Amino acid sequence: MTGIGGLFFRGQDTTALAAWYEEHLGVPGFWAQEAGPTVFAPFKADSDYFAADKAFMINLRVDDLDGMIAKLSAAGVAVETRPDEWDNPQTGRFARIHDPEGNAIELWQPPA
Repeated sequence: MTGIGGLFFRGQDTTALAAWYEEHLGVPGFWAQEAGPTVFAPFKADSDYFAADKAFMINLRVDDLDGMIAKLSAAGVAVETRPDEWDNPQTGRFARIHDPEGNAIELWQPPA
């Protein structure tokens, strides 16, 4: 195996949802990712790390979490951070947003 080739999920308005991901996160339908870590980890069914009614959460790597938070906030996207709970020197820094259809998106700045 050489990596994840795609992420496919259902949406009510797929055109608007795709446009939102491209506008706010810079994710077009196809893109070449920068080399870096990818975590593939099943969570326990009773985990409270993301919504119980969702089967997955998207995690996107970023190189400037503060800049991304500022950009998203300026665009009216609600951003949640929990530095004391989520961030640490071993795993990096995290923020959470939701797309227009309620899917959780975790933004991750890996440690330097």
